[in-house]
Amino acid sequence: MISCMVPGSFDPPTKGHLDVIKRCAGIFDHVVVAVVANPSKEPMFTAEERQDLLEECVGDWDNVEVDTFSGLLVDFASLKGVDIIVKGLRAMTDFDYEFQMSQMNRHLSNIVTMFVATKPEYGYLSSSLVKQVAGLGGAIDSLVPDLVAKALKERFADDN
Repeated sequence: MISCMVPGSFDPPTKGHLDVIKRCAGIFDHVVVAVVANPSKEPMFTAEERQDLLEECVGDWDNVEVDTFSGLLVDFASLKGVDIIVKGLRAMTDFDYEFQMSQMNRHLSNIVTMFVATKPEYGYLSSSLVKQVAGLGGAIDSLVPDLVAKALKERFADDN
């Protein structure tokens, strides 16, 4: 059985994230979506909220599990017994950063990182942009699943 891990902050999950996860689910026997509880960032949603949103989004995909972690990704990957880390890439700027991370992860644990290019329709899409547009009242329904759009609208309504 070959398994992979798709890590990220997923704050919030976008259709671009889900596209990468879905493609991995079609390739690998088991996919672990790893939601990082990054203490250096102040996320809009807690790690548990992001995990819940993702679990609802991928609930029909039998070979996908969602979990949260803090600390080194390679340690969590080892704990979960995954073979490969998969990172989605939107642009060359993503590649520069992710390539360095993949080399460090390989140095720390010998784990392999694979890169998956996003579909062109998601090449500009980021969680930060989604939050920015949602916060200004813009339409985000084509960018995120319905339940994520609802959660964002509720979060921004609570802030006002």
